[in-house]
Amino acid sequence: MTDQRPPDPELPDEEAAELLLLLDGRLPAERQAAVEARLAAEPALAEALERRRRAAAVVDAAVAATEAPHDLRRRIDALGAAPARRRPRRRWFGAGALAGAGALAAVVVALVVGGGGLDVEGAVAAALRPPVATVQLNPAQPRLLRERVDDVAFPNFAGKFGFAPVGKRTDELEGRATTTVFYERDGRRVAYTIVDGEALDEPDAPRTEQDGVALRTLRVGDRTVVTWRRQGHTCVLSATGVDAATLRDLAAWKGQGAVRF
Repeated sequence: MTDQRPPDPELPDEEAAELLLLLDGRLPAERQAAVEARLAAEPALAEALERRRRAAAVVDAAVAATEAPHDLRRRIDALGAAPARRRPRRRWFGAGALAGAGALAAVVVALVVGGGGLDVEGAVAAALRPPVATVQLNPAQPRLLRERVDDVAFPNFAGKFGFAPVGKRTDELEGRATTTVFYERDGRRVAYTIVDGEALDEPDAPRTEQDGVALRTLRVGDRTVVTWRRQGHTCVLSATGVDAATLRDLAAWKGQGAVRF
């Protein structure tokens, strides 16, 4: 079947380099808002970047799981950094270093990961996209938001933990619907994703139990990730710059019975 997806947007190398820094979690804070605003305004560009994010996250997880040789890791990193060293010119965003990194990613994924539907690592992709809508508090229960997936309501972390809800988005990843709510405290953003439908397979990651809730903690790229189940649904919390213990506290919080498991 012919791929009907439109070509990736054309960008100068300086702009492509900024997007790569955003992918790698190294974009300067003063540029973060402007780049995220552009991604929100240009869906085609956001989708092109997301395809690279997805590949990079899977490659990082695959390489870590198999202890890839150092020279392979070095070549992947070198490919990802290449655009920043090239002189400014117009090109396809998907070409050059990004295309090379994507091709190498495909090889690693084919050899190490294999096929399959959505998994927890893949669900983290929703956290990498910007929020596109506002969230609403639940006036009848201050520990919850109005946003929910089936009967699973998102918690309101503001009162207990200081993480205020700042936006949400919905996505379809590998054929599965997801809803993500974003929370912020002191400039740090946490993404809380609930996957619609039956629960995903649990990842092969360290398991802990907190307040009777079974949690698994892992890394996907530069993000710390905690996943667990609520009422048969997979939930995924992820962040950069927020420690795993804090994420586990958020995940296991029951809000004096308001947050149902």
